[in-house]
Amino acid sequence: MAEALSRSADYRVLRRLAPRPTYIPAAMGHDVRTGILLDTETTGLDHAKDEIIELGMVKFDYTADGRIVGVRDTFSAFNEPSVPIPPEVTALTGITDEMVVGHRFDDAAVAAFAETAVFTVAHNSAFDRKFAERYWPVFEHKAWGCSMSEIDWRKHGFAGAQLGYLLNGAGYFHQGHRAVDDCHALLEVLAFELPTIGSSALALLLETARKPTMRVWAEHAAFELKDSLKRRGYRWNDGSDGRPKSWFVDVDETALDDEIAFLRTQIYMEEVEPSVQRLTAFTRFSNRV
Repeated sequence: MAEALSRSADYRVLRRLAPRPTYIPAAMGHDVRTGILLDTETTGLDHAKDEIIELGMVKFDYTADGRIVGVRDTFSAFNEPSVPIPPEVTALTGITDEMVVGHRFDDAAVAAFAETAVFTVAHNSAFDRKFAERYWPVFEHKAWGCSMSEIDWRKHGFAGAQLGYLLNGAGYFHQGHRAVDDCHALLEVLAFELPTIGSSALALLLETARKPTMRVWAEHAAFELKDSLKRRGYRWNDGSDGRPKSWFVDVDETALDDEIAFLRTQIYMEEVEPSVQRLTAFTRFSNRV
């Protein structure tokens, strides 16, 4: 019945996601690389004080052009936090205090699992990388990509970037908000061939992640110009993380001159030299920049 429905233009069939089995890597040349899909479930949103209660990782091999070769291994572990899990976190993830009691992360096992990977992907790296680096320094030295923000999903026919929605677009559904399950879901999303470009979402993510970006800080901008900055894509940093208390925006290297010209002519009305940082996949999304 599902096959009959899938052949009709009036129906779409969603199949329950079955995680890919692991495979035994063969000698396939130097163009095969190893990546990690990572997801955390936490007691809250503050990476400086909240705690990770679940870590999920899927290690996979891929080619330089973004073709996923196979799954090498998976990792899933609970961790008992120092405080009770907030009810809203349990409601979202299904993780209860009883499920994590007595569990501790094996830090050596996490480091060993991640050591051989050259690329780490999360579906909100601005969130997950900060937590991962605080717990396991091995992630400070990895290149990171964000499948949520570094792919313009709307440009490629999707109405949003929520993981479950993207997975539906690839023809599957899954049990969301559990770490390793979300990693398996993300693998299928990245393997999905985007009709607009004829290659996988992973290929597009790799292309974006490999490009440097420039972070431009609009320090001491007049308060009444905040709406102009927001319309331009600037975000506010409150200074609590040690970075400037200022508006900032990340742009491509090729757009840096235009951004500085905007600040000089529309914000400061003088020939200022704004603070600029060069970000790469090794520093982007980290709380160290």
